[in-house]
Amino acid sequence: MADKTIDVVVAGATGAVGRQILTCLEEQKFPVNNIRLLSSSRSAGTELTFNGQRITVEKMEKDSFKGYDLALFSAGGNTSKEFAPVAAEAGCVVVDNSSAWRMDPEVPLVVPEVNPDAVAEYRNKNIIANPNCSTIQMVVALNPLHSEFRIKRLVISTYQAVSGSGVKAVEELHEQTKSCLEGRPVETGVYPHQIAFNALPHIDAFLDTGYSKEEMKMVNETRKIFGDHSIGITATTVRIPVFNGHSESVNIETERHASAETVRELLQNAPGVEVLDDPAGGVYPMAIYAQGKDTTFVGRIRQDDSIENGINMWIVSDNIRKGAATNTVQIGRLLADQYL
Repeated sequence: MADKTIDVVVAGATGAVGRQILTCLEEQKFPVNNIRLLSSSRSAGTELTFNGQRITVEKMEKDSFKGYDLALFSAGGNTSKEFAPVAAEAGCVVVDNSSAWRMDPEVPLVVPEVNPDAVAEYRNKNIIANPNCSTIQMVVALNPLHSEFRIKRLVISTYQAVSGSGVKAVEELHEQTKSCLEGRPVETGVYPHQIAFNALPHIDAFLDTGYSKEEMKMVNETRKIFGDHSIGITATTVRIPVFNGHSESVNIETERHASAETVRELLQNAPGVEVLDDPAGGVYPMAIYAQGKDTTFVGRIRQDDSIENGINMWIVSDNIRKGAATNTVQIGRLLADQYL
């Protein structure tokens, strides 16, 4: 109901995504009645502003969720494993940003432009999972193609911003860049190697297969969101010295033929997508365009003539906005409008 208001908890409120969730709640005019901001003991006591009101952040406790309708979590996997079930047991529906619940068969993995009906499955555990940032922007762009032409195989290469690793990674890139330009020794901390003026084919831990966890997130989450485990997917994920905005090169093989022009037309009408595709005129998606926006930008759409039904495209989005905070709030809106 339009006049209904929701009591909301933001867990992990002082982090980059948590702060962005507050901004998105304001921008989307989310029907908040009461709001409680939670963090670890280290950040408790911090004051944040929401809708012009100064609110003191509280330490997350077992009883922090009683009487609240919705909890938006961005507090890390271990915290989510501990506190999300507690919140759910208290009757507070959780939308979780970590990887803790994404592959749980009883927990829906939701991108509102792609599989909004999956939200109804929250009743299984009172938990909904927010996908990985790089997965979200990709499936938003791919969904119209999968619906129309059926995707058979994906070959993915990502170029991911350091903000995906948190505030300390952003600071590390800034300091390393200054050191390089000033001829001083470079210090590493967040990453195993220098990130400034470099590209690291290393995001998250490596598995025995040689793939990283980040790469397998894209494989497994895409299949779950589309509800299609027959899609062949392989990925290489790379961290680059960009502060914000993930970029992806995606090669798509479809079961039925799709011309580049048809794909372009489909995407121009797709929710959450903006096509920027005039490469000869210097028009194509870039991270600097995505900054602060909720849109998934798509360009460099072209035929892959090496296979019968192949398309290439370049996908860019703000990983903190659509890749995390915005998608979380959009899920919350679906819950508020239909179920809470």
